[in-house]
Amino acid sequence: MGAYNVAVKTTWRLFLAISIFNCMIWILPGAGRQQSTGGTGGDYGEGAGPILDTLGRLKIKSGFFVTGGFLSDVGRRQVLERALMEGHYVGPHSDQHPLYCPWDDREKSLISETELKKDREKNISDLRQLRALASGPIYFIPPYEWFNGDQVKWAKGMGVRMFNFSPGSGSNRDYMPESDPKFVSSERILEDTLAYERKDSHGLNGYILRCGNRSVG
Repeated sequence: MGAYNVAVKTTWRLFLAISIFNCMIWILPGAGRQQSTGGTGGDYGEGAGPILDTLGRLKIKSGFFVTGGFLSDVGRRQVLERALMEGHYVGPHSDQHPLYCPWDDREKSLISETELKKDREKNISDLRQLRALASGPIYFIPPYEWFNGDQVKWAKGMGVRMFNFSPGSGSNRDYMPESDPKFVSSERILEDTLAYERKDSHGLNGYILRCGNRSVG
């Protein structure tokens, strides 16, 4: 089996696990086809256990970025404790999940620096109660994955590194319900993602791929 077929097989396994269990996840293939993942948790957490099982079988380390609402649920906290024990990264995704910028004007801020810092500090404090973020840099995925340069600077001032998914594959189209005229099926998203991978000799190495934030059933 060639390198590309191995990559396709891995993508399928991750995509199926994530789609079935209703979670948002990023796939970050690195050099030599080594892969790590990261996902955010806010309203959904039912699939976290099965996703951890799948990541374990594939020997992939992941990052889980969660909100205050996710952390307030005892059952979900237990899943995060398991993730930490298994060597995954558990990081902040904001406490209240506010929208940072208007959808039609990204340069404006809907939240002040003080409000942003207060929200993020609460999120980080709650995570540290789980013994997460004990050492090393703090990585942060912003709410709705929508932010601007000012907010990146504010985060940097807190010692927090903000990042986002890579554009181009169209995998982020999974948020639309079937009733939406722009709805794209999971099968089409997967096909488009694999087609995007074939365009570059490096495939998706170094690419942060967002997929799987879709309810099933």
